[in-house]
Amino acid sequence: MRVGRAELESFRGGTLPDLLGPKVRLLFAGINPGLRTVAVQTHFGRPGNRFYPALYRAGIVDRLIDVTDGISAADTEHLKAQGIGITNIVPVATARADELTTEELVAGGEALAERVRLVKPDVVAILGVTAYRAAFRRPKAVAGRQPEDIGGVPLWVAPNPSGLNAHETAASLAEAYREVALAAGVPLFPPPEV
Repeated sequence: MRVGRAELESFRGGTLPDLLGPKVRLLFAGINPGLRTVAVQTHFGRPGNRFYPALYRAGIVDRLIDVTDGISAADTEHLKAQGIGITNIVPVATARADELTTEELVAGGEALAERVRLVKPDVVAILGVTAYRAAFRRPKAVAGRQPEDIGGVPLWVAPNPSGLNAHETAASLAEAYREVALAAGVPLFPPPEV
């Protein structure tokens, strides 16, 4: 799907629905959707985002999911069958996550905790330590299992898959996501040979 810069701007402030199946083992929470993500109505839908390649390398999914033109129904069902859910801390689209205010992140964190209480996943993984620190007022938090739960559910902080998070590689993202998936009891596939 080809979308020009001016057209992308029209998606600012837009939203997309959470990806939730009947039983969510692992709920991934991104920071907020990007403009292209809302345009294609697919979480992590920007070309070059490493979320789906990392899921594949981690063995969380059995194939490389291509979201260039949005996610297919078959891939959506595969994620749900694996017990994978996807949401965001802040539901509204911006061009970059650093456009969000601390107040928006804090309000989003409160809303996420309530959503977790309703969805009842086995584990929550927030993707982005900087956003987590702001949203949950934990300025010294580090990645990994957090000492506190969210909505009564074990909480992990894992790296954000955005290309702007340049110090993370596809391999390091896959390793972090696999660790969280194991904690959530997600059935894993053998990772592909790379």
